[in-house]
Amino acid sequence: MTEGCSSPSSGGHPAGAGGSGVAHSGPSATSTAPGAGTSSGASASGNAVPSASAAVANGVALTFHGDGTASLATALLSEAERAGARVTVLAVGRWLGEYPQMARRVLDGGHELGNHTEHHIDIDALSSSAAYAEIEDCAARLQRLTGSRGRWFRPSQAQHATTTVRAAAARAGYPTVLSYDLDSLDYTDPGTDAVVHNVLSAVRAGDVVSMHLGHTGTITALPAILDGLRTRGLQAVTASALFPQPLSISEVARR
Repeated sequence: MTEGCSSPSSGGHPAGAGGSGVAHSGPSATSTAPGAGTSSGASASGNAVPSASAAVANGVALTFHGDGTASLATALLSEAERAGARVTVLAVGRWLGEYPQMARRVLDGGHELGNHTEHHIDIDALSSSAAYAEIEDCAARLQRLTGSRGRWFRPSQAQHATTTVRAAAARAGYPTVLSYDLDSLDYTDPGTDAVVHNVLSAVRAGDVVSMHLGHTGTITALPAILDGLRTRGLQAVTASALFPQPLSISEVARR
C-alpha cells in the first residue's frame, strides 16, 4: 500500500496544493533540465529514455509515485513493458532504501527514474532548509544507486511546488519540477474500472498522469488504460520523451 501525494490524513492529490501561482497552456513540467533532447535511449543524466529529438505529439506521460512492495512495483513495470509502454517513476528515497534493486529495475526496463523526496512528507509546509534536505537526500540516494540524480523532481503531498520548494529543487539539481495534469485517484483503491475511467475519461495528448506503484488495482487497470490510449491515437511515453527540450518556466501544468 502506498501513500498519496496530499495531506497525511487523506493521502490524496489536491489540485493546486501549494499553489505555484503560474498559469500554463502547455503540457506539464518545469524549467531547463539536463539531458533534454538526447537520443540513443539514454538521457545525459543517465536515465534510460526513448530517443526523441522533439516532443511526442500524441504522447501521454504515465508517472508513478515510487513506493510499495518490490513485487507489486515489478508487476506493474512488467505490464507496461508487455505493451511496449515506458513510464516515469518518481521514487521516494526511503522506498529505495528498502528496495535498492528497484532503481536498476526501473531503468533496465527502459523507464525513467526521478525524485519524490526522501520521506514523502508535506514538503510545501517545510522550511527552505528542510525542503532542501528532503530533496537532496533522495537525490544523493539516486546518485549512489544509479550514478545519476535523474532529470525530474516532483513535490510530495502536493500537485504544485511552492516558490520555496522550487528554489530548493533547483539548488539540488532539479531546475525542472514535474507536476501533473490528471489524477487517476488510484491510491484510494477505487477498483480497476474506476481507475481506468478516471484516466481515459479525461486524458488528452500531452498530459502528465499521476499514478502509484504498490496498488493491485493500478496493475490490473494498466492494460485497459494502455489499450484505451492506443484506440485514442495516444501512446504512453516517459516524461523526458514528452518534454525533450529545455524549458524556461518554473512549473508547467495545463490544468
